[in-house]
Amino acid sequence: MPSRGDLVRDWHRGVQAVARGDWGCALRLFSGDPEPPARMCFNVGCVHLLAGDPEAALRALDQAVTKDACLAVGFFQRGVANFQLERFQEALTDFQLALAQLRGNTTIDYTQLGLRFKLKAWEVLFNVGAAQCRLGLWAEATRSLEEALSKGPEGAGDDLHAALGQLQKQVPLQPQQVPRGEVFQPHRRHLEHLEPVDFLGKAKVVSSAIPDDQHEDSQPRQPQVRGVDGEGRPGTAPRARGSGPCRTVRPCSPRMPPESETEVSSGRGAQGAAMEEPASLVTVTVQCAFTLALRVPRGVDLASLRGLLSQALGHQAQRAQLSYQDPSNKGRWVPLPGEEVLQRAWRDSVAGAGALQLQCRPQGAGGRAALYQVVAQHSYFPQGPEDLALQRGDVVDVLCEVDQAWLEGHCDGRVGIFPKCFVVPAGQDV
Repeated sequence: MPSRGDLVRDWHRGVQAVARGDWGCALRLFSGDPEPPARMCFNVGCVHLLAGDPEAALRALDQAVTKDACLAVGFFQRGVANFQLERFQEALTDFQLALAQLRGNTTIDYTQLGLRFKLKAWEVLFNVGAAQCRLGLWAEATRSLEEALSKGPEGAGDDLHAALGQLQKQVPLQPQQVPRGEVFQPHRRHLEHLEPVDFLGKAKVVSSAIPDDQHEDSQPRQPQVRGVDGEGRPGTAPRARGSGPCRTVRPCSPRMPPESETEVSSGRGAQGAAMEEPASLVTVTVQCAFTLALRVPRGVDLASLRGLLSQALGHQAQRAQLSYQDPSNKGRWVPLPGEEVLQRAWRDSVAGAGALQLQCRPQGAGGRAALYQVVAQHSYFPQGPEDLALQRGDVVDVLCEVDQAWLEGHCDGRVGIFPKCFVVPAGQDV
């Protein structure tokens, strides 16, 4: 089973193959998904039309409109395939279905979904007239073109008047279609996020007081002290030795916040003591596969903090999304997409209560970092296979702002687009 990243790469390469006119390569790349979405089926159909195989195009476009019954441009292109096969009644039905999916709008702009094409009502009406005249329905074809003239822009008026003149002479019309070489392309953000993002950066750790065996799967050893009865009891860890500001950065005692105790019981943890007075330290608690609590001097810069976290978390720093608990936002977890937000969270912690709560969890989808979180204010039922179903109260990681009206997000292992007006920023009352 190919990964999501492999499918996006093949999709992009297929688009490039279409641009250079290599139909065989494009079809091979577009056909790699065992469960292709409607847009990919549409692409296959368009390439078959370009290759002069309307029969194969018809089969692919059948799949496209079956998977997405609201894909007006799919019905439009299927009508073109039927027209080329001289199935004029089927073509007329497809053009009428495309017109119905316009839902009274004069235009559907598919740019936000990756197709550089705007389906216009007047073009669909023109094709309706073209199919009608092939069926000998000249009067109906004339009325269709007159309606197209009333909805078309000024630039299309001359062509429509010329077409009406052809109908009066009972000369058949050729249908409009999606411009040659235009297919659905993957969103550029999908291409940008094919590789995991290292949100902690590449800072070099000068020195650290984290024991070398802290990342082993066993509980760290605790030194024993003798009580008056001679029994051994857990004692404090040895103090740090050495000089320099980074030498004072070390784990805190094993007392964790209540919500973290279950994670500590998984067999990992951290403990220790620092030489600074408590007032000069900031507690950084990281919830991950294990919970790690560090005591960090207030004067430590962000590069040293990043380096310490990177060493403490190891490979998880490369594969996960870092979030922080925002006390000013009802304690919600807010993603940290980059260094600027992490720096602000660290600065606020140093200036405030002296505590920073971090969470290290799997990234939103396919290694992509979330921009921010939203909460569904209303339930949203998908209108197509690329949509993300939402229930009221769902928390969604926003991966991409498609346009002013649509967002792409990740929720409970699912990725898709949804209307921006159905959600509110995390932290607002739903």
